[in-house]
Amino acid sequence: MLRVLSVRQLLLCCALMLSPFMASAMSSSGNTSGYTQTRHPIMLVQGILAFDNIAGIDYWYKIGTKLQQGGAKVYVAHINAFNNSIDRGEQLIHEMETLQAMNPGIEKFNLIAHSQGGLTARYVMSVRPDLVASVTTVGSPHQGAPIADLVNGVFADDTLLGNLFEVVGNTAGNLIDLLSGDDVPAGDVRSLTTEFTSAGAAAFNQNFPAGLPQTHCGEGPQQVNIGGHNIRLYSWGGDANLTNILDPLDYLFATTGLLFGREGNDGITGRCSNHFGKVLRDNYPLNHADLINQVLGLRGLTATDPLSIYRSHANRLKNAGL
Repeated sequence: MLRVLSVRQLLLCCALMLSPFMASAMSSSGNTSGYTQTRHPIMLVQGILAFDNIAGIDYWYKIGTKLQQGGAKVYVAHINAFNNSIDRGEQLIHEMETLQAMNPGIEKFNLIAHSQGGLTARYVMSVRPDLVASVTTVGSPHQGAPIADLVNGVFADDTLLGNLFEVVGNTAGNLIDLLSGDDVPAGDVRSLTTEFTSAGAAAFNQNFPAGLPQTHCGEGPQQVNIGGHNIRLYSWGGDANLTNILDPLDYLFATTGLLFGREGNDGITGRCSNHFGKVLRDNYPLNHADLINQVLGLRGLTATDPLSIYRSHANRLKNAGL
């Protein structure tokens, strides 16, 4: 026989169901004054499809605002949506130098970088260590991404499909740059996909090895000295694909994640591939977009709130004197 629940019992059931959301909201809503107030400003460095804000939507969805509420000074990079990390790195260096000239109090930056942004940041710290206090990479494919090998194989260079891929990709990338208001030269989608093939990543790592693990799936140094400048290094990543059925990007990552076989991955980056510097955690139950709180904050019901991860890290940088 069916049992009729009282109003009190119904309210209790609802409270239990909503408790994970309430706890997450409470943990991420705290804006303790000075909690994220780092010594050096934070520069958020995007991955592919890089934009700062389009149609009111941030690439770093609510992350910059949350860090600023706790006292951090935050900038967002203006770099190509599609291009190799060296060209994007030169664009970032120019922007950092410009910010220094406009704000004489700025000595260095804490670079927090997602996906390809991690390689962009690695290039910057290698050639201009005087500008960098720390580098933190988030879900960055330091050892390459299987999807790049697949794309470069299907859309091989100097073929009809390959030429079409380059025209469409470059047009889309330049449109994103335009809509984002990024005053940067035209991008190059082919140099992007080539960089993240197995061979391309190996070549990049040979030229810019600082911070990488010396053993497979190991941990890199927590600090490096480049040209007399000490730079702290950190990383974190996820190993989930389909985390929320309402998130359209989850279906993409669930598909691309198949390329990894049994290896843990976030849909783009393998669990070991995201290792760089001090590995804070490599298996958050988050996919590649969840790591930047996209799309629109959708994630798994029990997953750690990305906003709290960034706030805690900014506090870590603050306590390290960075």
